[in-house]
Amino acid sequence: MKEYGGYIEFEINHGFEYYEELVKLNCGRNCLAYLIELKDIKEIYMPYFLCDSVRETCKKYGVICRYYHIDEYFRPIINFDLDDKTFFYVVNYYGQLADDYILQLKKDYANIIIDNVQAFFSKPIYGCDTLYSCRKYFGVTDGGYLFTNNHALKEYPKDISYERIRFLLGRFEKTASEFYQEYQDNNNLFDDEPIKLMSKLTSNLLKGIDYASVKDRRENNFRYLHSRMNQHNKLALEMPEGPFAYPLLVDKGNQLRSLLQKEKVYIPMLWPDVMETCDCSTLEYKYADNILPLPVDQRYGEKDMEYICQLIERII
Repeated sequence: MKEYGGYIEFEINHGFEYYEELVKLNCGRNCLAYLIELKDIKEIYMPYFLCDSVRETCKKYGVICRYYHIDEYFRPIINFDLDDKTFFYVVNYYGQLADDYILQLKKDYANIIIDNVQAFFSKPIYGCDTLYSCRKYFGVTDGGYLFTNNHALKEYPKDISYERIRFLLGRFEKTASEFYQEYQDNNNLFDDEPIKLMSKLTSNLLKGIDYASVKDRRENNFRYLHSRMNQHNKLALEMPEGPFAYPLLVDKGNQLRSLLQKEKVYIPMLWPDVMETCDCSTLEYKYADNILPLPVDQRYGEKDMEYICQLIERII
């Protein structure tokens, strides 16, 4: 029965989600789990340079994982054969894989899964199952989108996320460090979360975002960092749509990360488990250890980018 009166809750946003028409789930890794169930996936080729949550999801559903290396441009080194039942998991690292390249992969291989977790604004390509994560780009506790040509074979429950939002509200009014453990706890929660539909709260928050402004701000920040950092960066980069971060590859990147942290510039080490699974001589190890994903998100402007560049240039 509908309630009337009482105290007022969050306002209902009347905008639109960026991927309104896609399958809306509770997290990016469960977009993969959804595909595994939907298409009865038994075997996947995936890169060594990858978050362990993807491997754990496959293990949870009994999928055989086989691995490949990437080249310096983040593209798969394809020295293996794929049959018509094996899936090819391709990660669009930092949005650096062009649509033309992905289209060519699709022509050559039937079962492509594109991981756009680091490329939210890269639109899906028809025929390529594509997954997205909302938490990597926006202030929400959960949420993922999946593009696929098929539809669900069964119903899933809707997620409820109000109990997980405290760390976001806390950071809005105080500092990130005070709520970092709660942020980590929220991330770890998805290790065991089953497939659910996106929560009503997360969907509402996503309808209140000015996506055009977010995209422009990220691109402008990326351009500024590239204009200052390109001379130091060992990566050859293309300008992505609405970038996730600016990947800066330098020698002794891990030391630079620690020095920046002392200045309250927090640069994560993405996928540290790669350094446990790959030999120190591999490109994957080098990238995991030395790439600094500098923030370019919508919270910041040119003055912030200038400040970060000055810090890095002073340290270097």
